[in-house]
Formats: sequence, C-alpha cells, structure tokens
Amino acid sequence: MPLASPRNLFALAFLACVAMMGAALYLEHVLGQEPCPLCIVQRILLIAFGLVCLLAAVHNPGRGGRMGYAGVAGLFALGGAATAGRQIWLQTVPADQLPACLPSLDYMLQAFPFQEIIRVVLHGSADCAEVNWTLFGLSIPELSLLGFVVCIGLALYQGLRRS
Repeated sequence: MPLASPRNLFALAFLACVAMMGAALYLEHVLGQEPCPLCIVQRILLIAFGLVCLLAAVHNPGRGGRMGYAGVAGLFALGGAATAGRQIWLQTVPADQLPACLPSLDYMLQAFPFQEIIRVVLHGSADCAEVNWTLFGLSIPELSLLGFVVCIGLALYQGLRRS
C-alpha cells in the first residue's frame, strides 16, 4: 500500500489531531494555560475532524465515500478555522471594548439555552483576546488556525483526488 493512499492520509490526519490535542492538553495541564470558551470550541471541532478521519481510515471507502468523509471533515475544519480566526480578530480589539469575562462553559450549559451559549461564546471576552503564550512568534489561536488550514487542505485533497 503506498504511503499516500487515502487510508494512510486519513490515518496520518487522525494522528496529527491526536498530537495537536496532546499539545493543547500539555499547555493546559502542565503550563497552566486555561482554555477560553473559543479554545474549547476549537478543541471540539479538532476532535470531530480527527474522529471523521479515523472512521475514514478504518472504513477505507471507495471514491464516493472518501469524498463524503472528506466533506464532513472539511466542514469541521472550516468551523475550527473560523473560530480561530474570530479569536485572532478578538486579539486585535482593545481590551476595554470586550466583556471582562464569561461564565464557565459548564455553567452556561446548565443555565442558558443552546442558541444563547453560541452567541455568548462567539462574541468572546477579554479572556479569549489574551495572548500569554507564543511559539515562533505565533499565538495559540494563530497556531490553531494554521493547523485547521492544513486540515482543510487535506480534506480538499482527499475529496478531489482521483485515485
């Protein structure tokens, strides 16, 4: 089986998602970087992308199935890129124009209707705009956006390839 087979690429994408989540958990539990609600949304979308890739790797579908898996995975990656982009934009907004903090996601899930949670989370807060860790000059949301762009590229490649 060639290295660039659809199954191997889906498996590689899944392993990349595992590595990215491992890095996120390291930042949280070892370095003490508490994730904001937008970070949590990005994690959920990354996990969803990874699970779709795992299913595709295990299933090893034909061309039509591969296009379907790639399409669903691509939608999750687009959502993650949009969320990371929103967080990057929030980092450019002056702190005094953002709400100081949001209630915890656990509290919002218990107290708010789903539509209100989405609105509040996507509106963002000063917590989401805070840049307190960088790698090669890139903030966590910028690194996340870069990862999601790679995921989108892989999904497009998998969905549009002929073999």
